[in-house]
Amino acid sequence: MDKVIIETSARHVHLTREHVDILFGKGYQLTPKKALSQPGQFACEEKVQVIGTKKSFPAVSVLGPERKASQVELSLTDARSIGVQAPVRESGDIAGSGSCKLVGPCGEVELTEGVIAAQRHLHATPEDAEKLGVKDKQIISVETDCGGRALTFGDVICRVSASYATRMHIDTDEANAAGISGEVEGTVKL
Repeated sequence: MDKVIIETSARHVHLTREHVDILFGKGYQLTPKKALSQPGQFACEEKVQVIGTKKSFPAVSVLGPERKASQVELSLTDARSIGVQAPVRESGDIAGSGSCKLVGPCGEVELTEGVIAAQRHLHATPEDAEKLGVKDKQIISVETDCGGRALTFGDVICRVSASYATRMHIDTDEANAAGISGEVEGTVKL
């Protein structure tokens, strides 16, 4: 096995229980809209406004379930366009990252950190990681050739867990650079 499915992850927000209460009302429960490829993860019906120093995105999708820390994932183009800093980081690594304001129907939250551009990554089950010859936290490259825009993605971090489905995630800037639309296959290069 040396092929993986590559998916594009558009801008989105992860929220803590406290922030769901502030933005949508005390005790509010997020409404699943669509299951995502990672087990237990889902896109919600709910959206929030993400406000930077220049402008805002009026309706950014919230993903569930709730998290230990709120996090906004943007492409670098998104971040520049609304005037926020978004360092390239692994999901969850938000210390000292960018700031923004989130506005929901019931309130607003100032995030002093939590805005990132997600590092491209490969989620893999332990079985698939073994077949691919990769280990958790290993950095690999993945080649793709879509629509005349062949590209090798370097600096892909492997994240191995039995709770994952094997998929590589890139953001919209990266997908556009490689001419990717929808799911495509990539070839793992060690």
